[in-house]
Amino acid sequence: MRYKFLIEVYRGNGLIINEVVKIGEQNIAISDVTCAELLFGARNKEELKILKKDIDKLTCIPINSQISNLSVRLVDKYSLSHKLSLPDALIAATAIVYGIELFTLNQKDFKFIKQVKLLDVF
Repeated sequence: MRYKFLIEVYRGNGLIINEVVKIGEQNIAISDVTCAELLFGARNKEELKILKKDIDKLTCIPINSQISNLSVRLVDKYSLSHKLSLPDALIAATAIVYGIELFTLNQKDFKFIKQVKLLDVF
């Protein structure tokens, strides 16, 4: 899952909160890249503390050699044609390797990668 939907939870977006509740916290896994993006976006120590507490409730998937190798292939294939960024390539590779659907508010960043299953909630 991409982190921006989690930011919408913190902003109180009812539509996103309802989707997260339907999915169930126990069914949410995030890439280590997403964890890092969330922590990087913290505005202060208090927000960082809250984020760490919430991240600890989720399954965080570490980057392994299979994910790393696939992300390199995705960057090679899509960086020039679709402007695929390294973080997005790592997130896409994680979803592909683990066979999980990707919940993102930025589907345009991933829809051209055929192997990525996007969770269509809207």
